Amino acid sequence: MMNLDHRSLLSGQRTGPAAASMRASLWAASLLYGAAARVRRAQYDAGRKEVCRADVPVISVGNLTTGGTGKTPVVCDLCRRLRDLGRQVAIVSRGYGAGETGVNDEALELAERLPDVPHVQHPDRVEAAQIAVDELEADIIVMDDGFQHRRLYRDLDLVVVDATCPFGFGHLLPRGYLREPVSSLRRADAVILTRSDQIEESRRDAICQEIRSHLGNRPLLETTHAATRVVFEHRPSEPIASLSGRRIALVSAIGNPDAFEQTARECGADVIGHFRLPDHDPYEREARERLNQWLVELKASNTPELVLCTHKDAVKIAVDELAGVPLGYLQIDLAYRSGDEELQGLLMSLLTT
Repeated sequence: MMNLDHRSLLSGQRTGPAAASMRASLWAASLLYGAAARVRRAQYDAGRKEVCRADVPVISVGNLTTGGTGKTPVVCDLCRRLRDLGRQVAIVSRGYGAGETGVNDEALELAERLPDVPHVQHPDRVEAAQIAVDELEADIIVMDDGFQHRRLYRDLDLVVVDATCPFGFGHLLPRGYLREPVSSLRRADAVILTRSDQIEESRRDAICQEIRSHLGNRPLLETTHAATRVVFEHRPSEPIASLSGRRIALVSAIGNPDAFEQTARECGADVIGHFRLPDHDPYEREARERLNQWLVELKASNTPELVLCTHKDAVKIAVDELAGVPLGYLQIDLAYRSGDEELQGLLMSLLTT
């Protein structure tokens, strides 16, 4: 299994003197990061940094940790709810990892899933919001990945926490995946716990208790990420049941590849390998060559029947097959285990204020 990320190092799974030394160095760096971030938060808390209001309501959907929380399905669900309520919604985001096209993988995925919802990517999200209102006639904005971007005022602050890795291994960047301390959840209007069905009930209860200690009585919603079908570039999709017992090779460039692999296994797939690239990797020539070589070597010992990736990967790879093996992606749909009506109530309250 190819593993180019450093999750095993940060989680402590990688042992030995060298790993311990690397974690110590990363911990020292996290102290510097934490100090700088703490100063910035204090400036906003004290009103010493400018906060700009858009001319329409803004809903922020963000994370405590870097990538891989399952935020994109939440954004999709939220936009659909707003469209169903008759609102002209637009998405704004920074566009991290955008290539020469000016859009990143998340924007490409959202464009396929929400073709009727415009998406403005701009390093200045205040400017992006202005464009959405003035040029696209949006009457409500969903700010993707906005929890730390406090310069744009938000009327509703939603934070997504991934149940499979909720608190970034307990450390700030770069020692862990936390962008800011868990205590920052006190700023949230609601927390959405994703993939809540992929962990044991006792673990879920402990996570909810920790979140509640900072969130108080504000809504804590739980969702599942259900794989609903296998989608191909130029041929009909297949039901999830078609994966049962099949030899599957995985490829991903996402923030939480372990959760993707767990989902594939839960669909009944016999996962025989997983080629992992860093989150937001653009799949340029060198990466594609390594991927194809990996598949050729894998085929020599155990030929996969299918290569499976995520939607975010598929929009960048954009081919029917790799090394002669068909390529498809898992379509993931969001379902609320609890809190569906609470979320709808938050939206209705915002829109009628």
